[in-house]
Amino acid sequence: MAGNNPSVAVVTGGGSGIGRVTCERLVREGFRLGVLDLDLTGAREAAGGGVGLGVDVSDAAAVAEAFATIEEQLGPVDVLVNNAGITGSAAAARLHETPLDEWEGVMAVNVTGVYLCSRAALRSMVPRRSGHIITVASVAGMVPFPARSVYSVSKAAALLLARSIAADYAADGIRSNAICPGMVETPMTKWRLDQPELRAAVEARIPVGRVAQPEDIADAIALLASGRMSYMTGHGLVVDGGWTIR
Repeated sequence: MAGNNPSVAVVTGGGSGIGRVTCERLVREGFRLGVLDLDLTGAREAAGGGVGLGVDVSDAAAVAEAFATIEEQLGPVDVLVNNAGITGSAAAARLHETPLDEWEGVMAVNVTGVYLCSRAALRSMVPRRSGHIITVASVAGMVPFPARSVYSVSKAAALLLARSIAADYAADGIRSNAICPGMVETPMTKWRLDQPELRAAVEARIPVGRVAQPEDIADAIALLASGRMSYMTGHGLVVDGGWTIR
């Protein structure tokens, strides 16, 4: 999509992990970036000369203000990457063990955040009859992760929201797809993967024999953002090293 008139992409949770590598990749592809992250410094660094903002994606007023700032400085949003997400603390385990505040916190970021950012992007995409929303869901939204009830439910909701957007806005020239990663080596998974026994147990479940690197997921996001798969909408693209085939 990027070219003589560079396209504008917004990446949420772009300050680290999958989001940070995705930002680096999109900058190389020629996109101008708006980056939202709780970490303002990380957002600014990832923006690559674009606009980096410290934003809680579950805060409706903050999201609306952020998109207004990005559009004022960079122009209308062509691609939104809903990447911001959390797993919850160790207390967010099996359902009866999960405190209400953990449930609400995970749902606020992983579901309400996708809703708020997608709504903000759609408001400028619909009049232009153009745009692509890419939501980072998870294979946990397809095959629940053990003792991660709210995370699994939130990612299932994010996946269905991506499909709902596709159904509702296809006639407006807007596409919506999801990326469904398996286990990825990021700051959020470091606590598990740094323990040799836990890492070995995870890798034993993955047919290709390794966990994903952020670059593996960024490759898939960049492919969708490029516009080369323009007939794809409403799809959950699984990038899991074969995790879900077993």
